[in-house]
Amino acid sequence: MSAIPAQKTYTAEEYLALERSSMENKSEFVDGQIFAMAGASREHNLIGVNIAGELRNQLKGRPCEAYANDMRVRAAEAKGYHYPDIAVVCGKPEFEDGQMDTLLNPILLVEILSSSTEAYDRGDKFSGYRKVPSLREYILVSQDKPLIERYIRQGDAWVLTETSGLDGVVNVETIGCVLAMSEVYDRVF
Repeated sequence: MSAIPAQKTYTAEEYLALERSSMENKSEFVDGQIFAMAGASREHNLIGVNIAGELRNQLKGRPCEAYANDMRVRAAEAKGYHYPDIAVVCGKPEFEDGQMDTLLNPILLVEILSSSTEAYDRGDKFSGYRKVPSLREYILVSQDKPLIERYIRQGDAWVLTETSGLDGVVNVETIGCVLAMSEVYDRVF
Protein backbone atom coordinates (compact mmCIF):
# COMPACT_ATOMS: atom_id res chain seq x y z
CA MET A 1 0.00 0.00 0.00
CA SER A 2 1.33 3.42 -0.91
CA ALA A 3 2.12 5.76 1.95
CA ILE A 4 0.73 8.80 0.12
CA PRO A 5 -3.03 9.27 0.55
CA ALA A 6 -5.20 11.01 -2.02
CA GLN A 7 -5.81 14.72 -1.35
CA LYS A 8 -9.59 14.49 -1.24
CA THR A 9 -11.59 12.84 1.53
CA TYR A 10 -14.02 10.23 0.19
CA THR A 11 -17.11 8.56 1.58
CA ALA A 12 -17.24 4.76 1.65
CA GLU A 13 -19.84 4.90 -1.13
CA GLU A 14 -17.57 7.06 -3.33
CA TYR A 15 -14.64 4.71 -2.70
CA LEU A 16 -16.66 1.62 -3.65
CA ALA A 17 -17.94 3.27 -6.83
CA LEU A 18 -14.39 4.23 -7.86
CA GLU A 19 -12.97 0.84 -6.92
CA ARG A 20 -15.64 -1.10 -8.78
CA SER A 21 -15.21 1.00 -11.93
CA SER A 22 -11.42 0.49 -12.05
CA MET A 23 -10.34 -2.78 -13.65
CA GLU A 24 -6.63 -1.99 -13.63
CA ASN A 25 -5.83 -0.81 -10.13
CA LYS A 26 -6.78 -1.84 -6.61
CA SER A 27 -6.83 0.51 -3.67
CA GLU A 28 -7.65 0.33 -0.01
CA PHE A 29 -9.76 2.78 1.98
CA VAL A 30 -9.13 4.00 5.51
CA ASP A 31 -11.24 6.67 7.19
CA GLY A 32 -11.90 8.72 4.06
CA GLN A 33 -8.51 8.26 2.38
CA ILE A 34 -7.78 6.06 -0.63
CA PHE A 35 -4.41 4.30 -0.88
CA ALA A 36 -3.13 2.73 -4.11
CA MET A 37 -1.81 -0.82 -3.86
CA ALA A 38 1.47 -1.85 -5.47
CA GLY A 39 2.12 -5.04 -7.40
CA ALA A 40 3.53 -8.14 -5.72
CA SER A 41 6.88 -9.90 -6.08
CA ARG A 42 7.46 -13.41 -7.43
CA GLU A 43 7.96 -14.71 -3.89
CA HIS A 44 4.78 -13.04 -2.68
CA ASN A 45 2.77 -14.59 -5.51
CA LEU A 46 4.24 -18.07 -5.00
CA ILE A 47 3.56 -18.00 -1.28
CA GLY A 48 -0.01 -16.79 -1.84
CA VAL A 49 -0.76 -19.52 -4.39
CA ASN A 50 0.84 -22.15 -2.16
CA ILE A 51 -1.23 -21.18 0.89
CA ALA A 52 -4.46 -20.84 -1.11
CA GLY A 53 -3.87 -24.27 -2.67
CA GLU A 54 -3.25 -25.91 0.69
CA LEU A 55 -6.34 -24.30 2.23
CA ARG A 56 -8.52 -25.18 -0.76
CA ASN A 57 -7.52 -28.84 -0.53
CA GLN A 58 -8.10 -29.02 3.22
CA LEU A 59 -11.39 -27.09 3.17
CA LYS A 60 -12.90 -29.15 0.35
CA GLY A 61 -16.27 -30.56 1.37
CA ARG A 62 -16.46 -28.32 4.43
CA PRO A 63 -18.67 -25.22 4.92
CA CYS A 64 -15.75 -22.81 4.46
CA GLU A 65 -14.57 -20.73 1.50
CA ALA A 66 -11.10 -19.29 0.89
CA TYR A 67 -10.59 -16.20 -1.25
CA ALA A 68 -7.24 -15.03 -2.59
CA ASN A 69 -6.15 -11.48 -3.43
CA ASP A 70 -9.29 -9.88 -4.83
CA MET A 71 -11.87 -10.29 -2.06
CA ARG A 72 -12.19 -6.95 -0.32
CA VAL A 73 -12.87 -7.08 3.45
CA ARG A 74 -14.71 -4.36 5.28
CA ALA A 75 -13.57 -3.37 8.74
CA ALA A 76 -16.65 -1.24 9.43
CA GLU A 77 -15.78 -0.04 12.92
CA ALA A 78 -12.32 0.96 11.72
CA LYS A 79 -13.84 2.71 8.68
CA GLY A 80 -11.70 0.63 6.34
CA TYR A 81 -11.76 -1.60 3.27
CA HIS A 82 -8.77 -3.86 2.67
CA TYR A 83 -7.59 -6.59 0.33
CA PRO A 84 -5.99 -9.32 2.42
CA ASP A 85 -3.86 -11.83 0.54
CA ILE A 86 -6.20 -14.60 1.71
CA ALA A 87 -9.53 -14.46 3.52
CA VAL A 88 -11.49 -17.44 4.83
CA VAL A 89 -15.12 -17.50 5.88
CA CYS A 90 -16.92 -20.46 7.44
CA GLY A 91 -20.66 -20.76 7.33
CA LYS A 92 -22.68 -18.32 5.26
CA PRO A 93 -20.57 -15.51 3.79
CA GLU A 94 -21.98 -12.05 4.45
CA PHE A 95 -21.41 -9.32 1.88
CA GLU A 96 -21.89 -5.59 2.00
CA ASP A 97 -24.29 -5.60 -0.93
CA GLY A 98 -25.43 -7.53 -4.00
CA GLN A 99 -22.06 -7.12 -5.73
CA MET A 100 -20.67 -9.81 -3.37
CA ASP A 101 -17.15 -8.35 -3.63
CA THR A 102 -16.85 -7.03 -0.05
CA LEU A 103 -16.77 -9.68 2.68
CA LEU A 104 -18.02 -8.72 6.13
CA ASN A 105 -17.44 -11.88 8.19
CA PRO A 106 -14.00 -13.42 7.66
CA ILE A 107 -12.82 -15.84 10.33
CA LEU A 108 -9.20 -15.92 9.11
CA LEU A 109 -7.06 -13.36 7.28
CA VAL A 110 -3.57 -13.90 5.87
CA GLU A 111 -1.12 -11.18 4.86
CA ILE A 112 2.19 -11.85 3.11
CA LEU A 113 4.70 -9.29 4.30
CA SER A 114 6.85 -7.17 2.05
CA SER A 115 9.29 -4.41 2.97
CA SER A 116 6.78 -1.77 1.81
CA THR A 117 3.75 -3.20 3.68
CA GLU A 118 5.14 -4.92 6.77
CA ALA A 119 4.78 -2.01 9.21
CA TYR A 120 1.23 -1.31 8.01
CA ASP A 121 0.19 -5.00 8.05
CA ARG A 122 1.45 -5.31 11.64
CA GLY A 123 0.16 -1.93 12.79
CA ASP A 124 -2.81 0.05 11.50
CA LYS A 125 -4.15 -2.72 9.25
CA PHE A 126 -4.11 -5.29 12.06
CA SER A 127 -5.67 -2.71 14.36
CA GLY A 128 -8.54 -2.33 11.90
CA TYR A 129 -8.88 -6.07 11.39
CA ARG A 130 -9.08 -6.64 15.17
CA LYS A 131 -12.34 -4.66 15.11
CA VAL A 132 -13.97 -7.20 12.75
CA PRO A 133 -16.14 -9.21 15.18
CA SER A 134 -15.98 -12.48 13.23
CA LEU A 135 -12.16 -12.50 12.89
CA ARG A 136 -10.52 -15.18 15.03
CA GLU A 137 -7.10 -15.64 13.45
CA TYR A 138 -4.58 -13.39 11.66
CA ILE A 139 -1.51 -14.83 9.98
CA LEU A 140 1.54 -12.87 8.83
CA VAL A 141 3.85 -14.65 6.41
CA SER A 142 7.40 -13.47 5.73
CA GLN A 143 8.60 -13.63 2.15
CA ASP A 144 12.25 -13.03 3.10
CA LYS A 145 12.70 -16.08 5.35
CA PRO A 146 10.61 -19.10 6.37
CA LEU A 147 8.65 -17.49 9.22
CA ILE A 148 4.93 -17.41 9.97
CA GLU A 149 3.42 -15.43 12.84
CA ARG A 150 -0.04 -16.52 13.89
CA TYR A 151 -2.29 -14.38 16.07
CA ILE A 152 -5.36 -16.02 17.56
CA ARG A 153 -8.11 -14.19 19.43
CA GLN A 154 -8.61 -15.39 22.99
CA GLY A 155 -11.27 -13.24 24.59
CA ASP A 156 -10.09 -9.64 24.28
CA ALA A 157 -6.44 -10.62 23.74
CA TRP A 158 -4.52 -11.74 20.65
CA VAL A 159 -1.98 -14.48 21.36
CA LEU A 160 1.06 -14.83 19.10
CA THR A 161 2.81 -18.03 18.08
CA GLU A 162 5.72 -18.18 15.63
CA THR A 163 6.85 -20.99 13.38
CA SER A 164 10.17 -20.79 11.58
CA GLY A 165 12.21 -23.08 9.35
CA LEU A 166 11.09 -25.27 6.49
CA ASP A 167 10.40 -28.31 8.68
CA GLY A 168 7.78 -26.59 10.86
CA VAL A 169 4.00 -26.88 10.78
CA VAL A 170 1.42 -24.17 11.51
CA ASN A 171 -1.86 -25.31 13.04
CA VAL A 172 -4.60 -23.00 11.79
CA GLU A 173 -6.96 -23.73 14.67
CA THR A 174 -10.01 -21.71 13.69
CA ILE A 175 -10.52 -23.64 10.45
CA GLY A 176 -8.94 -26.96 11.42
CA CYS A 177 -6.16 -26.82 8.82
CA VAL A 178 -2.42 -27.37 8.87
CA LEU A 179 0.16 -25.46 6.84
CA ALA A 180 3.46 -27.25 6.35
CA MET A 181 6.21 -24.64 6.03
CA SER A 182 7.81 -26.66 3.21
CA GLU A 183 4.57 -26.33 1.22
CA VAL A 184 4.05 -22.64 2.03
CA TYR A 185 7.57 -21.86 0.82
CA ASP A 186 7.73 -24.36 -2.06
CA ARG A 187 9.92 -22.88 -4.85
CA VAL A 188 10.71 -19.84 -2.69
CA PHE A 189 13.57 -21.24 -0.54
